[in-house]
Amino acid sequence: MGRWAIAVHGGAGVDPNLPLERQEEAKQLLTRCLNLGMSALRSNVSAIDVVERVVRELETDPLFNSGRGSALTEKGTVEMEASIMDGTKRRCGAVSGLTTVKNPVSLARLVMDKSPHSYIGFSGAEAFARQQGVEVVDNEYFITPDNVGMLKLAKEANTILFDYRIPNSGTCGSGVGTPLQMNGLPISVYAPETVGCVVVDREGRCAAATSTGGLMNKMTGRIGDSPLIGAGTYACNLCGVSCTGEGEAIIRSTLAREVAAVMEYKNLKLHDAVDFVIKHRLDEGKAGLIAVSNTGEVACGFNCNGMFRACATEDGFMEVAIWE
Repeated sequence: MGRWAIAVHGGAGVDPNLPLERQEEAKQLLTRCLNLGMSALRSNVSAIDVVERVVRELETDPLFNSGRGSALTEKGTVEMEASIMDGTKRRCGAVSGLTTVKNPVSLARLVMDKSPHSYIGFSGAEAFARQQGVEVVDNEYFITPDNVGMLKLAKEANTILFDYRIPNSGTCGSGVGTPLQMNGLPISVYAPETVGCVVVDREGRCAAATSTGGLMNKMTGRIGDSPLIGAGTYACNLCGVSCTGEGEAIIRSTLAREVAAVMEYKNLKLHDAVDFVIKHRLDEGKAGLIAVSNTGEVACGFNCNGMFRACATEDGFMEVAIWE
C-alpha cells in the first residue's frame, strides 16, 4: 500500500489588496473541500471518485469561478467547462459550453464512463446531460449579483476581467500596473479563478479534475484550457495535474502534460518537475498548478503573486494558503 495525497486549488493570480474577510472565506472553503477529500481517502475511496466529489463541492459554492458563481460571457450568460482524468489507464472526459448542468465535472465523468467519446460540447453536451439524467437548472441559477456587477465594469472598460468577485483596482496577477497580454492583445486581469483537485490514493492511482466558468466578458463560444486534456488537466501512472491561470498560455505550453513529460523523460521528481515547467514553459504567461505523484508527494507552483490552494498528505503534512 502506498500513501495518499491531495491538493485543491481555487485559482492562481490574486489581487494583493484582497480584503481579509475574502481571504478567510476562501481559506474556509478550501479547508472544507480538503477535509472532504481527506475523509474519503481515509475510507479508501478511489482517486477518481475523490476528485469528482471535491470539485462538485467547489462548483456548488459561489465563491470561486465554477458552477454557481461562474464568470459571465459578453451576453451576460454562463458557459461552463470541465474535465476529469483517471491516470490508471489515462481515461478522460471533458465538456464545454454548458448552460444548465449544475455540476459540470460530473457530466465530464459521464462522458468518460458512459460515452464512446472523450469530449462533448455545447448543445451536444446539454443533450447528453439530459439523456444521462443529471441535475439541470436554469442559467439564472449560476448568475450572482457580484458577477453582474463585474460584467458591467468589464463592458465599461471594454476588456476582459479575470477576477469576477471584487472591483477592478487596476492591479493584475503580474504586479501592480503591469499590463498583461492574451495572444498579443492587452487585457486588464489579476485573478483567473478556475478550480481543481488532484489526488493519489493508497493504491497509487492518480486522478485530476478541473472546472471553470472561464473569463468575465469572454466571447461566447470561447474554450479555455480547463477542459483540454494535457493543457488544464492531466493524469497518468506517474502524476495528476490541474492548472489555473492564463488559459491561452496554458494551452500553448500543454502545461499539465509537461509535468508528466519531464518526470518521465528527464527523470525529475514531482517538485522539480513542477518548478521546471513553471519557470521554463510559460513564456510570458501567468499561471499555476497543483500536482500529486504516485508515491504520495504533493506540489504547488505558480509564477504570479498568489494561488488559492490547499494540500495534505497521509504522513501528516497539511497547508492552506494564498500567498507564497
